[in-house]
This record gives sequence, C-alpha cells and structure tokens, in this order.
Amino acid sequence: MDFLTEEQRMVRDSVRDFAQTEIAPHAAQWDREGKLPDAIVGKLGAMGLLGMMVAPEYGGTFSDYVSFSLAVEEIAACCGGTSVLVQVHNAVGCWPIAAYGSEAQKRALLPELAAGRQIGAFCLTEAQAGSEANNLRTRAELKDGKWVLNGEKLFVCNGQRADIAVVFAVTDPDLGKKGVSAFIVPADAPGFHKQKLEHKLGMRASDTCPIVFENCEIPEANLLGARGQGLSIALGNLGSSRTAIAAQATGIARAALDAATKYAKERVQFGKPIIEHQSVANMLADMQVKVNAARLLWMHAAQVRDAGGSAVAEASQAKLFASEMAEWVCSKAIQIHGGYGYLADFPVERLYRDARVTQIYEGTSEIQRMLIARHL
Repeated sequence: MDFLTEEQRMVRDSVRDFAQTEIAPHAAQWDREGKLPDAIVGKLGAMGLLGMMVAPEYGGTFSDYVSFSLAVEEIAACCGGTSVLVQVHNAVGCWPIAAYGSEAQKRALLPELAAGRQIGAFCLTEAQAGSEANNLRTRAELKDGKWVLNGEKLFVCNGQRADIAVVFAVTDPDLGKKGVSAFIVPADAPGFHKQKLEHKLGMRASDTCPIVFENCEIPEANLLGARGQGLSIALGNLGSSRTAIAAQATGIARAALDAATKYAKERVQFGKPIIEHQSVANMLADMQVKVNAARLLWMHAAQVRDAGGSAVAEASQAKLFASEMAEWVCSKAIQIHGGYGYLADFPVERLYRDARVTQIYEGTSEIQRMLIARHL
C-alpha cells in the first residue's frame, strides 16, 4: 500500500513501464559506450520527462516535486546515466529559468527545454570552488551592452550535449557573495568551448566535461534574475534538487536489491538456494529496510517542498542517508553475487559504480552533515 495521489501513482507507473522497456535493455551498452543516443533523449522529451520543472503554460508537465522524484527513481533503477540527464536538465537546467527568468526568457526558452529539443546544463563548480560555491574565479563584465565571460567550469553534467547553460560568474568582486550573478548562455555563443569528455568511474552514459569561457559574449538581456542574485539562484533549488538525488540513489539501490534477491533465489549452495541461508537472508532484509527508509526520507522532503517549505534540511537528510545507503546496498549485492558480482556481465557491478557519485555531487556528505548540524 502507498499513500501517493492517483496522479503521482500514474506518473510512477508510466515512467516505470517506459524505463523498463526503453532504457533498461540498453543501460549496460550505454555505460560501455559512454554516451546516450539521441533517440532516447527524444523519447524522454516526448514522454514529458524533460519538462517536469516547467509549468504547463510554458509547455511543461510540472505537477509536484513528489512526482518528479518518483520519475527520477524509476529511471535510475534502470540506468543511472539517463537519470542524471533527466535530473540535471530539470532541476538545475530548467528550474532556474522557470523560477528567476523574465517573462521573455521563459517564453523563448522553456518550451524548447521542456520538449527536449534543447538540453540544459548548470555551470557552477570550478577547480578551487566546489563546496565553497562563492569562491568563483569566472568573471563577467558588461562591455558595450554585452556581457563578456571568462573562466572555466568543471564537472558539467550534460556538458557535451547542452544547448543552453546556466552559468555563474562574478560581476562585482568587491561585494563577495553578493557579487555573483547568473547568466543564460547558449552553447553556440562565441567563446563557449566544450572540452573533452571526462572518463568517469560511474554514470558513464552521462556526458560530463569542462567548459571554458573565452571572451564569451552574450546579450545584456541574458542576465538571469537580478545582478548579484547568482548565489541565491544557485542554492535556491537545493530542496528539490537534492531530494531528486536521494531518489536517484534509492532507485540504484533498489535495482541492486532486486538483482541480489533474484540471484539468491537461483544460486544453490549446500543443497539449497542461498536465500535460505540465514546470513544471506539477513543481508537482504537489511537492504530492504534501508531502501524503504531512504524512500520515506526523500518522500517527506518532497512533500515539505510541495507544501511550500524550503525543505533544505529535509533534503540534506534524505540525500545523506540515501547516497550512503546506496553504496552499502550495492556492495552487499555484489557480496551476494560472489565472484559473479565483480564481473561486468552482471548489473550490480555497474550499479555499484553509479551509486558512488551520489555522495559527492549536489553537495558532498560532509556538506550535508554540516547543513544538518547548522539547522539543529
């Protein structure tokens, strides 16, 4: 029994059917190739999964944050890399424009993003500015009616595929945190340079690369929000974005639990399936409890957000628990598979690799603990 609304249940079930049919059979191949095919991006757009943070009046499918996180969990249970594209595009690609953009910006950009005809990216992290988001070296200067950006951003998810990037740069160095501004930068702007793809431990189907801005010129009207509002924009959606990462981690762990349970029922040792051995049964029981606990945490955070709260503390708790849970569950899934779990022939190896980064991006576990303690 669940306590979802009829609409939320319909979202979950339709995305689950889509992901299991269109994504799951190809996940291992996409991981090996290190990319997602354009065809699946088009299908995600057609399903409305790339407009879940965009209001219907701008061509989107937004209903609530619970529905968005449910969709992310279902996709992550089939392919972590695909869930990264969906989560990043929606939560930090579309949402800043939907929340802070001018009416002209929203009318021009959101319908294309919501349909998946254009893909969004988020350019905040730099070599010296990861958790310390206000310590940016990228600069934006207003010259002759145009903003000119110079700097380099790292770990840009959707970086190679992106058509539009939300970029954060210092406009007023003397103002500290209040001197950071946000910009909408099209990927075809002069001086926008995508660098080579990073070779990653996991989430390999998700394209991640640095982006260099070299005298990159954009119109003055491409300022997002007010000048100096950049840090507020960057941090403003963490309640829902981190909740979606928690849902992503839960989906990955759920897939590992399902694979381990199936294997334990089939693998026979000492005359019976290993699921009948208490040591294995206890592992599976603990895995089940942790997966369900993680889901309850992110569900609560999403409900707080839907009720109008910031959900920052709740999202930090959900992300912290779910991300660390996912690595543990995936590790136990490999243990249950024994030697086979260490081979790429079985999905738990890929799931273990994909789970690890959820403790790092969108704020490390250490940052989450700091925020939780600060809230206390």
